[in-house]
Amino acid sequence: MRGWIKSGLLLAYLASFHGYYFERIQALGLGLPLLLYLGLASGLAVALLLAAWIRPGWLRWPLALAFAVGGLFFDAYLRITDSYLTYSAFVSMVYAGGFVHEAFQQYHQAIMLAAASATLPLVGIGLRPGPAPRMPGWLPLAAPLLGLALLVGMLFVRAGEGARGLPVMYTPLAYLSLFGYEALQDRVGPREPVKLTQSAAPLARDIVLVIDESISGNYLDLNTPAGVTSQLLLPHPGVDVVNFGYAASVANCSADTNVTLRYGGTREDYQRMNSTLPSIWQYAKRAGLGTVYLDAQRTGGNLQNLMTETEKQDIDHFIQFNASAVVDRDMAALQRLVELLGDGQPQLIVINKLGAHFPVHDKYPDAFMTYRPALPRGRFQDVADTGSREGFDGSVQAWTLYRNAYRNTLAWNVGEFFRRLFAEADLSQAVVIYTSDHGQDLHERGNAGLNTHCDSDPVMEEGLVPLVVIQGQGVKGLDWQAHLAQNRNASSHYNIFPTLLKLMGYDSTQVAALYGPALDQPTQDPFTFNVRFNARLGAKPDFRHIDLSRIVVP
Repeated sequence: MRGWIKSGLLLAYLASFHGYYFERIQALGLGLPLLLYLGLASGLAVALLLAAWIRPGWLRWPLALAFAVGGLFFDAYLRITDSYLTYSAFVSMVYAGGFVHEAFQQYHQAIMLAAASATLPLVGIGLRPGPAPRMPGWLPLAAPLLGLALLVGMLFVRAGEGARGLPVMYTPLAYLSLFGYEALQDRVGPREPVKLTQSAAPLARDIVLVIDESISGNYLDLNTPAGVTSQLLLPHPGVDVVNFGYAASVANCSADTNVTLRYGGTREDYQRMNSTLPSIWQYAKRAGLGTVYLDAQRTGGNLQNLMTETEKQDIDHFIQFNASAVVDRDMAALQRLVELLGDGQPQLIVINKLGAHFPVHDKYPDAFMTYRPALPRGRFQDVADTGSREGFDGSVQAWTLYRNAYRNTLAWNVGEFFRRLFAEADLSQAVVIYTSDHGQDLHERGNAGLNTHCDSDPVMEEGLVPLVVIQGQGVKGLDWQAHLAQNRNASSHYNIFPTLLKLMGYDSTQVAALYGPALDQPTQDPFTFNVRFNARLGAKPDFRHIDLSRIVVP
């Protein structure tokens, strides 16, 4: 009787993912790939059932716990993101391990449901078996281990691809095995010191990089007549504003772009460069600048976007806004920026803005509800960003409300941000470069889905960002106008790092040779963004070209 109970629990758990299997079967269609998939999935399921007959408890319970944790991890990810856990996403989750507490606060309901479901394989395998069916004694233990080894081997050959639709408890364990292998094989070397020559003093007292969050280039008046007012097209006494128009982002996910903006990786060599070359902080300190990081997205000292404690050591002032409500975070960052620009100290300031990440329901005050009707308000006042789409069904009507709430958010976190900057800040000795980490898929084409970015097969708008330079008229900086006609709507994030280095006084020839052209040179950019940034196990990055003639505008 105990054997039937154990098998029933395991079969019930496997059956609970029937929709997940059916999607995979539909995607494969009739043919040999479907037969191979069915054979592998069935084999892994049988191996799981055999594991329930392992006799020694000291072997059975650890295996039961491993499968339960694997299932919990996959199930929770599926419930929270409504998307498949790829190997690249798994690696990103490992790197984001410092946010476990915050993730549990935001997604505790989904995690607890996944944990409750995971008790089925835990008990199904862990419960002491009754009289065993006639089989070799080694088979119950060998079968799941061989099944896992087979999956790991297949994923290794296919660069991490191929686990979709298989029994979920195996996938995180296989990914963890691959990640462990990569960690052991990682020989990128130690981070190098600054080697570039500084041929001049910094060209500005304050050099500022403003990295916004989820601001799509096609929704601002910088590029679109019907776009939201950014305040960047209006004349402002004492400053020059140079609009480089549309630009291509590094990638369509935040961490990928942010780490590259901080380390200067190029399209051809970003993985090595981001891992071994100096950070923007190290370059700034060598140039005699103080370093400041204003983080409007996280609180409590939590790091994000692949920043490490080692990198943080080169930041003189790491500032978050723990006491500010989510809706006021960007304005709090703005106020601190105004103070820094007025303190007379030479410094590099990088701002990671709150911007317009989902959910946008409550990221603007009532006075800025210009575009109506908008998403219902009041549920997400304490949520900076989330992958959960609970309560948002992705219908045509829902996206109409979303786009209006998004515009209202831009009016506040972009338009009002820059209105206050020009009104309150001393920009006379400053150069400010403004962009966003990535664009947005706001489903203007009527395409299905709930995500706005980080898709594996994205629309072009996910890689489309604004790019603007603001320079005080007291600064003898770079000649932004020299190639503006050529570089407008034709540059990318990859031109920002060399621009920052040139502003710090580093030798122009050396900078260009290592990092590529700055914005005062012909950029000749391919205008692509990377949708496979974590290209691993031999896989190649996937760069997608942005065709501006096909961009959808509001």
